[in-house]
Amino acid sequence: MLETLQDLKTRRSCRSYRPDPVDPKQLDAILEAGTYAPTAMGQQSPVIVAVTDRAVRDRISALNAAVMGSNGDPFYGAPVVLVVFANRKVGKYIEDGNLVMGNLLNAAHAVGVDSCYIYRAREVFETPEGRELMHSFGLSDDYVGIGNCILGYGNPDGIRPAKPRKADYIIRV
Repeated sequence: MLETLQDLKTRRSCRSYRPDPVDPKQLDAILEAGTYAPTAMGQQSPVIVAVTDRAVRDRISALNAAVMGSNGDPFYGAPVVLVVFANRKVGKYIEDGNLVMGNLLNAAHAVGVDSCYIYRAREVFETPEGRELMHSFGLSDDYVGIGNCILGYGNPDGIRPAKPRKADYIIRV
């Protein structure tokens, strides 16, 4: 248990990655952990699309950049993108998907892989090109993009130290 608490306290977002592929065993462990996130009423509304194909990864990156009005790589060079979708027909689909995102981020750290939560999945997969891509994954229009969990092995300058926790973070009643 102490190891879990330490992992939760030491995980940081990485914003600069080496091009090396993520070890398949590590990736499988991260993905499995994502499937154990709590979901409302145990309905398991989320789906994780594991993107390791460079062309597909680059296409999603370009769509994400376009949403921001940029032409850079919002995935910071990470070789893997886990796109979390959730079924909008399930009442708490957004919360369910974000719990999956949290599990993915924390599991990555626990197995020695760097990660970062990249937003704008909803906006990307609401575009015509994004919808087409989502359909190619086998998902219907009932699904909504929740977030992108980028994975890889970070460059030394890609991770910043934690900011001090704010004084009023916890209110005890």
